[in-house]
Amino acid sequence: MVKCLIFITLLMLCLAGFELKASNFSMEVLPISNYELGIPQDSVKKQETKKPRRGRFRSHKVSFETFHESYQRALRYYEKGAYLSAVQLFEQLYPLAVGTRQGDSILFLFADSYFKNKDYHLAAYHFKDYTRRYPGTGRTELAALNCVKALYSISPSYEVDQTDTYYAIDEIKDFIKQYPNSPYIEDCNTMLDELRNKLAQKQFEAVKLYYNTGHYRAAQLMVQDFMKEYSYSTYAPEALFLLVRNNYEYASKSVERKQKERFIECAEAYDALVAQFPDFVSLQEAKRIYDQALTEINKINSK
Repeated sequence: MVKCLIFITLLMLCLAGFELKASNFSMEVLPISNYELGIPQDSVKKQETKKPRRGRFRSHKVSFETFHESYQRALRYYEKGAYLSAVQLFEQLYPLAVGTRQGDSILFLFADSYFKNKDYHLAAYHFKDYTRRYPGTGRTELAALNCVKALYSISPSYEVDQTDTYYAIDEIKDFIKQYPNSPYIEDCNTMLDELRNKLAQKQFEAVKLYYNTGHYRAAQLMVQDFMKEYSYSTYAPEALFLLVRNNYEYASKSVERKQKERFIECAEAYDALVAQFPDFVSLQEAKRIYDQALTEINKINSK
């Protein structure tokens, strides 16, 4: 009887343990049902199948296969005024176009894109390159002119080094010599006059500096050199007027034995001013200084 009771007790304990395991099993299957809903798999799938972005990140590298398409795109950029984008394509296109009928157009448009984008250093370089590579085309003269215009635009203000100005002047002279009947000769002469006048201004400012700091002899010599080289410039009458003043002050501050000859130099400067620029605005002031110089000469002569 006792054994029977023990057996029943053990049997009941086993049944209770089985129910507990079944209960635990039902709790563990809940996450499995969530997994089966596909929540995590969907997010991974979208990430794996996401397509790369297009547009401005797309490669525009030019090849023989894409040459025609790239050339048309470069032309569209050029026509729309997107010159920087056009330059980037023309630069890749030209090496593939050398020796073809499109090489001429591509190099010209390449240079002109730089020109229209106001990158005048590169524009001048490539227009010059065009005239060397394609000397006999219908655009050679225009390329040479645009090269000159770019160099003219590069020329700096008169205060700094004028190496670029001298180079621009040489190129303009070459253009006039090569194309004497060009319809652009007048434009070239205008640019030439402006560049030369800039050089004249630079030297005239140096003359003024010597005069203002009391270096009268140096100012005198510089005006003489100035009139030899820049007598046509707008600064020429001012330079001669300055020479009149300079020579009078130079004579006034000189030792007595040097004064007469230096007052005479003042009178000679006035005579040159009247002869070359009779309508000069400050001629009356120059005449006053001239009269004073003559008075001093007479005083010296009367001693």
